[in-house]
Amino acid sequence: MQRAQLTEKILDIKREKEWTWRHICDEIGGVSDTIIIGALLGQMKLVKPLAARAAELFGLSKTEQAMLNEVPMRGMPMPPTDPLLYRFFEMVMVNGPAWKAMIEEEFGDGIMSAIDFDFDFARLAHEKGDRVKLTMSGKFLPYRYYGAQQGIPEFGYKED
Repeated sequence: MQRAQLTEKILDIKREKEWTWRHICDEIGGVSDTIIIGALLGQMKLVKPLAARAAELFGLSKTEQAMLNEVPMRGMPMPPTDPLLYRFFEMVMVNGPAWKAMIEEEFGDGIMSAIDFDFDFARLAHEKGDRVKLTMSGKFLPYRYYGAQQGIPEFGYKED
């Protein structure tokens, strides 16, 4: 079985049982909904106890359970063709340079981690149509200046 086939099997069971992602995440628990859903969609891995819970919930075999615990090949062809995913891509392409400038001015020369990362979303009522509120929080990781010597900073933190 390929990982994509397991994802389709999981989605078929979700549809057949008319489960919501909320129900599935509540049943598996242990980590953020983003991690659970991402794993079931083939983009993340579940630690062994959570893979076991998912396997029990979905009635998966031991081999399929083990696949949920494997590190997947992540990502997708770019740019994405799905309109919702494309809008995220567009937000980064259009606003990314400004976000980069603000982060660098505040923190220094580095990146925002997508590994040491938190994500949350909420639905906000609005008179012109409900809004999606996204909250992302990633650890700042400064670039390391290899071979730094004679008082030169080793890391790219904002200089005083």
